[in-house]
Amino acid sequence: MSLMTEQALDADSLHLQPLPEYAAHGDKETRGHVLVIGGGPEMPGSAWLAAMAALRAGAGKLTVATGASCAPAAACAWPEARVIGLPECGDGGLDVIGLQRLEPVIARADCVLVGPGMQDEERTRHFVAALLPSLASKQTILDARAMDALSAPGVVPLAGATLLTPHAGELAHLTGWSKEDILARPRALARMAAEAWRAMVLLKGPISYLALPDGRTWCHNGHQIGLATSGSGDVLAGVVAGLAAGGLALEQAAAWAVKLHALAGARLSKRMGAVGYLASEIAAEIPPALHDLQQTQTCCGCGQE
Repeated sequence: MSLMTEQALDADSLHLQPLPEYAAHGDKETRGHVLVIGGGPEMPGSAWLAAMAALRAGAGKLTVATGASCAPAAACAWPEARVIGLPECGDGGLDVIGLQRLEPVIARADCVLVGPGMQDEERTRHFVAALLPSLASKQTILDARAMDALSAPGVVPLAGATLLTPHAGELAHLTGWSKEDILARPRALARMAAEAWRAMVLLKGPISYLALPDGRTWCHNGHQIGLATSGSGDVLAGVVAGLAAGGLALEQAAAWAVKLHALAGARLSKRMGAVGYLASEIAAEIPPALHDLQQTQTCCGCGQE
């Protein structure tokens, strides 16, 4: 799809890049395999939220790789997922020796999401920096602490289909820019970051900007205050992963995920009020929100039946 330099992320523009169509007689393999790498002793639920959101967005297979100390409980809590326990350092961060166990899983995955719930900044930086070469040919989402790998020694600008998902505070941490400046010039600085890193940047906020390395930008202005809650960003990242695994280009998946996330919040606010709903409830609203958007596409004559 050819985009203008900046385009509103709304129903009209999204209709030009339809949602994935799943064959009626397909199986879970045809709906895509998502690998989520994340979680930690203090925030195991972040990986769970992202993983469940990926399934809610249509992914057919799910693998979660998390610290070995969390894996047994995670396997019981997440019966839908294959759970891989990775070696940990003494402080709970993932040890780079675990990368060899991930290689065959990465090879089979259609989209890899790294970062939800990872906390140890230094360990995570080294682990993800060592992981990045294995992801060069994969649709990859770097979320939360995983984005810190960009500041690790020897990490070059990213290549391929990679999406970063910072909010203003995270972008400030990654770049050294002030949070105030980012909030004042979100469009321009999201573009600068995308160009510098050669990656897509989804700058999250009341108005979100999806910037591409070539200067094209999407803008979404449909804020729901209830979405500003713990775990909401994990859900958004998981929805991107699920849509990308299902066949959308990562750019399309990110655009649709922002819209679906907002629509899920709107549905919940009508039923429960403006605030107080939980991130897990946002994930549960993704399938009906997806259904509504698919119905709208059909009614608008975009070609889907």
